[in-house]
Amino acid sequence: MNGGAGSTPHILIVGGGGTGGALAHDLALRGARVTLVERGEFTSGTTGRHHGLLHSGARYAVNDQESAVECIEENMLLRRIAPGSFEENDGLFVGVTDEDMTYLPGFLAGCEETGIPTQVLQPDEALRLEPLLNPALKVAVRVPDATMDAMRMPLRFFATAKANGADLLSWVDVIDLELAAGVVSGARVRDLVTGRETRIGADLVVNATGPWSEQVARMAGVDVPIRPSPGVMLAVRGRLCNMVINRLHSSGDGDIVVPQRALSVIGTSSWVVEDPDDLGVPSDHVQRMIDEGSVLVPAVREAPYRSAWSAARPLIGSRDDADSGRELSRTFKTIDHAVDDGVEGFVTITGGKGTTLRGMAEVCADVVSRKLGIETACRTRDTVLLPHTAAFAA
Repeated sequence: MNGGAGSTPHILIVGGGGTGGALAHDLALRGARVTLVERGEFTSGTTGRHHGLLHSGARYAVNDQESAVECIEENMLLRRIAPGSFEENDGLFVGVTDEDMTYLPGFLAGCEETGIPTQVLQPDEALRLEPLLNPALKVAVRVPDATMDAMRMPLRFFATAKANGADLLSWVDVIDLELAAGVVSGARVRDLVTGRETRIGADLVVNATGPWSEQVARMAGVDVPIRPSPGVMLAVRGRLCNMVINRLHSSGDGDIVVPQRALSVIGTSSWVVEDPDDLGVPSDHVQRMIDEGSVLVPAVREAPYRSAWSAARPLIGSRDDADSGRELSRTFKTIDHAVDDGVEGFVTITGGKGTTLRGMAEVCADVVSRKLGIETACRTRDTVLLPHTAAFAA
C-alpha cells in the first residue's frame, strides 16, 4: 500500500548498492517508511567490486575538481561516522618519469584549490615509507587516501537503516514499474528465491541502480544519461605496500595499487559498454594492470596471481560523450523526473563513487523530502553507524 495523505510517506528504493543503502539510512532517520529491493546480495554489484580505496580526491584535483571536493569532504566525514572501517594509511602519488614531473605543479595547485592536504617527499623519504617502490622514482606526494573493505563499510549503512525500521529485501527483482497518468505508484517485483510475484506500492520510487539505472528508467518511459564504464582489477598475493600507491599523472590504466589485507589490488582500466551485465575480463587489460602496476611497485610483476574481475562505473554522460569513460566526470546527480520528463513519483540517483555514497544520499533525500513534505533535516553527517555485522541481525 502507499503512504497516502496524512500517513508516513513510503519510499521504495530500487537498488541495494552503497548508494541505496545510504539513502535508506538517511530517509529512515528522517522518519520515512522505507522499503529497499535488490535483485542479488546487498552490495554485490558495483559497490562490492571496487578496489577499496577511500579517495582523498587528489586523483581528480587537476581535471575534475567538483569530484575532488566531494571526495575530500566525504573522506573526512566517513572516518568520523564509521570508525574502525578504514586503514588510515594515507596514499602516495609517485612520479617516475620526466613527464610525471611536469604534472607535479598543477597537481599541487589543484590539491590546494580543492582543500586536499599534501606533503612533498624526496625519493629517499618515500622509500623509507615504502621500500618496494620503484627505486628510480623522482618524487612522491603524500595525501589522505585510506583503505576500506568495499562491502563491509557500505553494509554499516544497511545495518543502521535496518535498525531504524527500513525493510531491506535481497533477491527481489523489479519486473516493471507501475505507471499511470504520468505517475509512478510502485513496482511489480519477483522474489527470485520463491518465484512469487507481488506489488509494492509507494508514494515515490527511487532508482538507485547505478549502471543499471538506464534500464530501470525505461520502465517509466524516461531516459537517464548514463554510460556504464567497466574497469578491470587484479589482485596479487602479498601485501606489497602499506600505503595506497598512485601514479602522479592524469588518470590512466593500472595506476593505483591498494593494499587489502594480505593482497595487493591493482586497478583499473576503463571502457564503455551497452549492457552492464555483460562485462568480461579482457586478458589484455589484466596484462596492462601488471605492466603499469609494476612501474610503481616492480614486485607486482613477480607476485603470484590471486584473481581478476571487472565492475561497471555508473558515469554520467550520453552515449555520444565517451569512448573510454575517462572523459566523464566522477560526480553524481539526482534527477527528479517530474521536472525533467513530466513523470511524477520517480527519482533517479546516479554517478558518484564509493567514497561519496553518503553525500549522494543526502542530496537525493533532500529532493525526496521536498516532494513528500518531510520536514526533518538530514542527520547522517553526525550519526555514527552500527557495525556491518548488525546488517545480518534477525
